[in-house]
Amino acid sequence: MDAAAADIRYLNTLRVHWKRNKAFPSMAKMADVVGLKSAAGVFALVGRLSDAGYLQRTDGRIAPTKKFFSYRLLGSVRAGVPQEVDQYEGFEVLNVEDYLIAHPERTSFCTVRGDSMTGAGLLDGDIVVVEHNTPTKPGDIVVAVVDGRATVKSLALEAGEYVLKPENPAYEVIRPGESLEVLGVVVGSFRSMRR
Repeated sequence: MDAAAADIRYLNTLRVHWKRNKAFPSMAKMADVVGLKSAAGVFALVGRLSDAGYLQRTDGRIAPTKKFFSYRLLGSVRAGVPQEVDQYEGFEVLNVEDYLIAHPERTSFCTVRGDSMTGAGLLDGDIVVVEHNTPTKPGDIVVAVVDGRATVKSLALEAGEYVLKPENPAYEVIRPGESLEVLGVVVGSFRSMRR
């Protein structure tokens, strides 16, 4: 195994450790975690991963960078007729947070319940990324409180009044009786295909 492939293997081992513990092992224990035999090997590995932008040293400890949480982007793959496989010499990386979250200070997540938004690609159990304090316009998918009850729907304008439109013909448009407050705009979504 070449050095670059070994470093990726060590990096992935550290990612697994971080996911389980939300922290790195101490330098003394890192040799056992990644499978190295000496402290010198650990220091060299940390140096290489720091130089590559995956780790940083903070107050005498190692810490993850944004790149640590980035994963390989293999390119695009057709969902229809299979395509020829490209051989990538290098690869791009993608950080999900960078892709989905533009304003972390005013972003939250919300779990979708029900099937009223299937036409917009939102399924029961999906997580939506909600951006607060964002201007809204008709056509936006929003998390709103209508007459004291929360929902995820498309914002629409009918006869000069805002309404909440489901994206499933089995459901009716919600017209507020007393109040409608948009809590935030849905700017993305994600789901786990396996648990």
